[in-house]
Amino acid sequence: MKNIVRYIPIIFTLVLITSCTKGSKAPVTTSTSGTITLMCDNSFENIIQQEIDVFEFQYPKAHILARYLPQQDVIDSLMQFKTRAIVAARDLTTKEKDYLRQNKRAVRSQMIAVDALALIVNPENTIEMISRKEMGDILTGKLTNWNEVEPSKMGEIRIVFDDEKSSTVQYMRDSLMNGQPFGKNVYAQNSIEGVFEAVKKNKNAIGVIGVSWITSDLRSSDLSTEQLVAELNEDKGVNMAEFDDSVKVLKVMGNTREAFKPYQQYIYDGRYPLFRHIYMIIASAGGTLEHGFYSFVTSFNGQKLIMKTGVMPAVMHPQVVQLGE
Repeated sequence: MKNIVRYIPIIFTLVLITSCTKGSKAPVTTSTSGTITLMCDNSFENIIQQEIDVFEFQYPKAHILARYLPQQDVIDSLMQFKTRAIVAARDLTTKEKDYLRQNKRAVRSQMIAVDALALIVNPENTIEMISRKEMGDILTGKLTNWNEVEPSKMGEIRIVFDDEKSSTVQYMRDSLMNGQPFGKNVYAQNSIEGVFEAVKKNKNAIGVIGVSWITSDLRSSDLSTEQLVAELNEDKGVNMAEFDDSVKVLKVMGNTREAFKPYQQYIYDGRYPLFRHIYMIIASAGGTLEHGFYSFVTSFNGQKLIMKTGVMPAVMHPQVVQLGE
């Protein structure tokens, strides 16, 4: 009896090790069930988390574990086979897609929305608008004082981003700086919340942030997921989102003499000049949970949900309203 008692735990342990090894090769999912990891540019957390909440509510056996990271980390996770689904502010290059296909990954990508980068300042800041050129000169350190932008008693300008590796930094570098380095007045706060805090505490600061972080989401934050799903299923349009009044959103002037705030209509027709595309990219075959979530986000209701966050969905037209500005 002593020998039997001694050997049973050893045999049981071996069985467990064998079972775990076999089960770790390829978790089985369907388009509406299973568990996956999705990596998302942290600029788009407000957008994608709502999509996940609604999808999981409709399909209780589906579990999407989202991680919100700077864009380069998101792209790297896909290329290093750490995930099969990402959301980023750019599509994959042809070289990147070819690499994944060579490694037997079925790559699909689609633009899901048009995002705007909002410029936010402290409500006590007297400035109301800024041009693309002025913003570029501020970023490169050519303009360092608010009085150089317009007559003002404000002091030295401080630019705040969420993270030095973020897609907002990359966008500003590519679009406004003509290859020049950032000036000494540019800072990274290491989080979206840090950008808000810096602007609220410093009346000379100007924050660069995705527009979904400054919209009220049309009561979405006050609704349960069940109520949100019910609203999506109603045959009604979606009203335009309003801005958070704890910060001031600047108008931006592009190639015309008019300046605009990042309202959805102005993003849609291109009059607001600081915009970029959001892509969802999967490297997974049909019938998987990655594919199921991809299909939902690009569906009518998935796009309708995106509109509620203040950005412009890729395949829906906004309601045109008079803004009274």
